[in-house]
Amino acid sequence: MTTRELNDFLARTGPGTPMGGLLRRYWIPALLAAEIPQPDCPPVRLKLLGERLIAFRDSAGRIGVMDEFCAHRGVSLWFGRNEEHGLRCPYHGWKYDVSGQCIEVPSEPVESGFCRKIKLTSYPCVEMGDVIWLYMGPPDKKPPLPNFEWATVAPAHRFVTKRTQECNWLQALEGGIDSVHVSFLHRHDLRSDPLHVSQGAEFTRETSVRFEVVESKGGMVIGVRRPATPGQLYWRITQWIMPFHTMIPPYGDNALNGHAFVPIDDENCMAWCFTHHPARPLTAHELDTMRGGGGIHVNLIPGTFRPVVNKDNDYMIDRVAQRHHKSYSGVKGIAMQDAAIQESCGPIQDRSKENLVSTDNGVIMARARLRKAALAAARGEVPDGIDPATHAVRPAAIVLPDGASFYEAAGDALKATAGVAHASV
Repeated sequence: MTTRELNDFLARTGPGTPMGGLLRRYWIPALLAAEIPQPDCPPVRLKLLGERLIAFRDSAGRIGVMDEFCAHRGVSLWFGRNEEHGLRCPYHGWKYDVSGQCIEVPSEPVESGFCRKIKLTSYPCVEMGDVIWLYMGPPDKKPPLPNFEWATVAPAHRFVTKRTQECNWLQALEGGIDSVHVSFLHRHDLRSDPLHVSQGAEFTRETSVRFEVVESKGGMVIGVRRPATPGQLYWRITQWIMPFHTMIPPYGDNALNGHAFVPIDDENCMAWCFTHHPARPLTAHELDTMRGGGGIHVNLIPGTFRPVVNKDNDYMIDRVAQRHHKSYSGVKGIAMQDAAIQESCGPIQDRSKENLVSTDNGVIMARARLRKAALAAARGEVPDGIDPATHAVRPAAIVLPDGASFYEAAGDALKATAGVAHASV
């Protein structure tokens, strides 16, 4: 059982918390590059790990992410003028460069040097894979850049979106680790969603499952087996890369999918959705499907990252479809089925009331791994999942003889190899 104390330890990620200290040691997907598409475009508000930030692209195309509020009188710099290599507060004209350094205070004589004493908290960032990544940890412990396959393939091979989810980050992450729920929650969509239809999708509908977990240098490799043909088992193999990345087992020649569940604050997270194919560009059909809210992607309320289907409209639940076995949950769409269930547990789930079973071993081990890593990070140690080599992995879906070790038999299928298609059924 997870105690309330441990639950609080794992869920809280603000400044000064042990888990917040751990998450700040990694490169964090923070913004879509398209949110600040060109020099001197409007700045964007950003909230990460409970910190309110502002992001902008200056006249030279450099990206700055810093404290949202002007050091003078606390005005939000979202109202700022992005011009001439800096962001200027509209209240009294104080101006900041991408490092957060104040470079102009019009009311003070230049020779006073006053502006040199003013600097907002800022964080280093890098643009890669259509995403702006942020590092919020100690400057002397900045890790190497991430090396996830989806971020390194050609742009035509990937599709990236994000959406807000109204619950703690750990609830969303645990849903990504739990491969068993697919047989129930998503069972009807496996036949109807065009990005999931395959022979493997039919095997996945089988509810008689066995669950195995292997710890890796970067996190965990989770194998769930189901009956396939006589003497053979269908294995869905999920990757969890610490702290918040999950890789979803594929279906047929459909593209690979993955998530990153990044805390906005303790009661909300950003669910990043990554789709890529290592061996070919995504097709027009795949792109149209995803833009229409198919696969792991959703339709958003215009001008926001909030899904059209959300808790305020009861996720548009269709009780008739549920009653007549056309939808297991009555909620349409794989992503929103997950979100609805995870948000239903409350902003921060009380895990002290759980009754866990053998298929929850992945969740149990992830909690223990995160706690251990947070304590180690507080001692200044290098957390697991920092090494870019641990990112260069894949999920897989394979059929193996009964009795074979999924982890050993999968072998190279679990490694990301440039230009080589993934292993899938």
